[in-house]
Amino acid sequence: MERINPPGLARPSGFSHAISVSADRLVFLAGQTGHDAGGRIVPGGVVAQFDQALRNVLVALAAAGGQAADLVSMTIYVVNIDDYRAHSKEIGAVWRRLAGMDYPAMAAVEVSRLWDPAAVVELQGFAAMR
Repeated sequence: MERINPPGLARPSGFSHAISVSADRLVFLAGQTGHDAGGRIVPGGVVAQFDQALRNVLVALAAAGGQAADLVSMTIYVVNIDDYRAHSKEIGAVWRRLAGMDYPAMAAVEVSRLWDPAAVVELQGFAAMR
């Protein structure tokens, strides 16, 4: 896997501009919200829900034989992009604690609502594994 961040683009913060992979196996990860093992959305707002949603993504990825370093793309859906931005440092700290310092190609998209009305963030991505 090669993370590509060309000097002609602004230095990325919390994502990679492009990822080039040569993989034997691709894993497509369904959207995960901040639900606990009992299916309830965790309290505490966007940071707590991002933490739990990322944990859920990583559990699904591990069950498929992968790890955080295998993530090549992640889309973050949020119901309030201003709230997400206001907590971006805390969210970045969650990412680094759970997934490390390497970032996949990422996008954040504001949506009017998510499937679970209590959810404020959902993560969906894919991984490439050798």
